[in-house]
Amino acid sequence: MGFPYDVAATAGVPGGEEGRLVHRGGTDSRADQPSVSELVRRLEDELGMELFRRAGRGLVSTPAGDELAPFAEQALAAAELGVTAVHALRDLDGGTATFGLLRNAEFYALSELALHFHRRHPRVRVRLVGQNSAETAAAVQSGDIEAGLVALPVDQQNLSVTPLVRDEVVYITADRARARSPRTITDVATAPMILYDAHYGDNDPARRQLSTRARLAGVTVEPLIEVEHLASALALVRAGVGDTFACRAAVASDTFPGGLHVVSFAEPMYDTIALVTRRGHTLSPATRELARFAQQTLLDHQRGPAGTAQIIPAAEIRQPRSQRSG
Repeated sequence: MGFPYDVAATAGVPGGEEGRLVHRGGTDSRADQPSVSELVRRLEDELGMELFRRAGRGLVSTPAGDELAPFAEQALAAAELGVTAVHALRDLDGGTATFGLLRNAEFYALSELALHFHRRHPRVRVRLVGQNSAETAAAVQSGDIEAGLVALPVDQQNLSVTPLVRDEVVYITADRARARSPRTITDVATAPMILYDAHYGDNDPARRQLSTRARLAGVTVEPLIEVEHLASALALVRAGVGDTFACRAAVASDTFPGGLHVVSFAEPMYDTIALVTRRGHTLSPATRELARFAQQTLLDHQRGPAGTAQIIPAAEIRQPRSQRSG
């Protein structure tokens, strides 16, 4: 059916008021009249209503035409934005991309994101931020950056969230006995825990999940030691000081220490990695391409032999664009 295109075309063509084919005041004298007449006929056939009537040498809209006009203009504007986006991607030769990353980006082949993107688009300036998903989400909400990859859960107010993959979070210990069976939240609450991301505390997505589970179970997870970095926590676990947790990607990495035991939680726990943008905000061409590139890098890594995360079916790559509410 040609209806969507016809509606947009009836509203006008790119170039402003001078280029309009049909509008409420009639036709532009320079318009191609046979083309306009055919367009109107096809529209009216589709809708089963008269949209225009002749007035002298021109056309004026009927009440049905007046009702349709604003929607037609919106359709044309959306089509023009789409064309502009495609041209901007093809001609990307400048601008600034602002993007945030989650703490564990290195475990998902994202540590060299800036380098690979720069090689493709050497004239685009890049600003990558993010020590933690909570920080990245807040930066997108405030407009400090345009988009980012985060681990959920985060505060989603005024954000559009697109889940991409989920990676299991597992319990890590040097004590073989504590790794014989999946760990309950009560087990966690009574174990000597080494927790990282001390600065963000329970705002960190994984710690936030643990805190919520503990609250629902009526227990409290009190860390024996808090540090900032996972590597520091793992060193303490290897020394037998206590236990911690991490995503499967970290466990599978070359930097994971030997001699440690890994077991799932009794109620499986996951880091869900998602793309976040500010709701209602249209990404700049540079950031849109960097977001697409980051998504592609993440998903390609998961499809390969080193991938540990499950790709969420709805995460098929689509060009990031203006985000709708929800």
